[in-house]
Amino acid sequence: MTTVPETPLVSVITVCYNAAGTIAATLDSVRAQTWRPLECVVVDGGSKDGTQDIVKGYADIIGTVAIEPTLQNLGVLAVIVAIRTLLSFALELEVSGRWPWQRPPPAP
Repeated sequence: MTTVPETPLVSVITVCYNAAGTIAATLDSVRAQTWRPLECVVVDGGSKDGTQDIVKGYADIIGTVAIEPTLQNLGVLAVIVAIRTLLSFALELEVSGRWPWQRPPPAP
């Protein structure tokens, strides 16, 4: 039997490179959201300006993926995003009986 969470997990994915001037405002905005459960994934392209140090201060909401910007790593990230998207579609289908892009049946 499949256990379905009461509220779905919302994932915010932020991609950055040398974003020390703006990353704190972005993560403050994510942290201020009232929806829970919430996770934030920061994909850093190898910043050299202190971005990674700022991101460490948000460990309560972030799983950091720091990558060097190579074509192989970009491909791996694309596969991860595709898998998570398909899993969320499958969960929606299982919970509501319809795909996310389908309209709900009309009320009687």
